[in-house]
Amino acid sequence: MFNRRIGSGRNHVPNLVVAQRVIDRMRTAVDAFMEDETGEAMVGLLVPGTHTNGVSTLYVLDTISPDESAVRAAHTFQQGDARQDELIWWLQENWHLQRRLSPGKWDVPLRYLGDWHKQPGFMIQPSIGDLMTALDWIADADNHADFLLAPIVTLDHPLTTEAAPGIANFIMIPRGDNTAMRVDFWYIDRKARAFLPITPAIYPDAQLPQLAPYPWHLLDEERFDLEHRRMKEDGLFAALVLWDADETPPLEVCFLTARAGLGKMIMVVTPHDYPAHPPQFRVAPLAAMKDDESMYDVFKQAWGESRPVSVNWRPEMQLIDAIRALEAALGAEAAS
Repeated sequence: MFNRRIGSGRNHVPNLVVAQRVIDRMRTAVDAFMEDETGEAMVGLLVPGTHTNGVSTLYVLDTISPDESAVRAAHTFQQGDARQDELIWWLQENWHLQRRLSPGKWDVPLRYLGDWHKQPGFMIQPSIGDLMTALDWIADADNHADFLLAPIVTLDHPLTTEAAPGIANFIMIPRGDNTAMRVDFWYIDRKARAFLPITPAIYPDAQLPQLAPYPWHLLDEERFDLEHRRMKEDGLFAALVLWDADETPPLEVCFLTARAGLGKMIMVVTPHDYPAHPPQFRVAPLAAMKDDESMYDVFKQAWGESRPVSVNWRPEMQLIDAIRALEAALGAEAAS
């Protein structure tokens, strides 16, 4: 891989550090969609320039691929599905927990940085459509973003190591067929209102923070839908809440469940990699949600008043099976 460096004169463009895993995932995604445009969302950090002469640094830590609803064609790519947004939110919530437990150099919010995408031929710059989309995004106050990164991936470039004239902002990744994948890095903000080249520095993964692994309810949506549907079909109220159950990242994926007439709530605590590791259960007094409260507020109150309960969990079980067993035990407990 050959790292190109930009010249001076663009002082308002930040430094850029990209994790090696990001480049690897770009290549994997491109290999899967050789004939069509494709791309992914990027997440990372904006660190103030305390130790870099006042110039802030963008750290691209990971990419998030879209789901099957993404539109990919020879000259079209559209992403931004709900699952992608949920994964970004999951990473942000876990990053908030990591910051609280281990503040330090990386004590800044995790944020969406922009999208990379592959373009046909040697279109190494963002298109007019890309520019309009970026300007609209930055102008939308609901996005809370005043800049975007927009790396462009193109294929079939001849391998070369010679220095590029003037400003260069790309890396070349050999593909084993005497050609290279080229990634050109571009940056836009409210001040520039145009895409500017930005110099990438590729860092080994070990030198940068590791983000939380993805949770089971977003990786295995079929399993999640089945578990949740069976609860509802059984007459249960069931609300999903992400919760720090053990002061150790990643967060747990929890359900707060209630059944009319039981008088208690059963809290289901699943690890991020359920069902590879078993769930845990707690019982709490029944609580109603006030007008000014969220489900998170109710869960927090219930957690503080809850007690752990044991279940004879077996790998072939589903969550509703354990809930029913607990309800039977609680009914017998109340009758005794």
